[in-house]
Amino acid sequence: MSEVGITIGGRRYSVHCRDGEEDHLRALGAMVDQKCSDANEALGTLSESRQLLMAALLIADELSESRVALERRELRDSATSIGADTLDAIADRLEELCITLEQQGASA
Repeated sequence: MSEVGITIGGRRYSVHCRDGEEDHLRALGAMVDQKCSDANEALGTLSESRQLLMAALLIADELSESRVALERRELRDSATSIGADTLDAIADRLEELCITLEQQGASA
């Protein structure tokens, strides 16, 4: 276990993480700190707990928007896939009909 110091909302915290995850934890801390700053700029001076609350809500909002975008992309990709399968089935059926018509024409 490693101990990493991060600063959020002007206050220093010591946080433990698994070895090798220090840089990732610092980056996450920097994101939370930035959201605290954003909240302070938008709403004026906030208490530490309010800064952290607003930061958490801003991050949750971004996560929610990302999930919705991912779901839309998955639905679009699924629809495209279904469309391609349907077109393949139609093409196969048309090919079968052409063969049947050619055979009927040859025997007539």
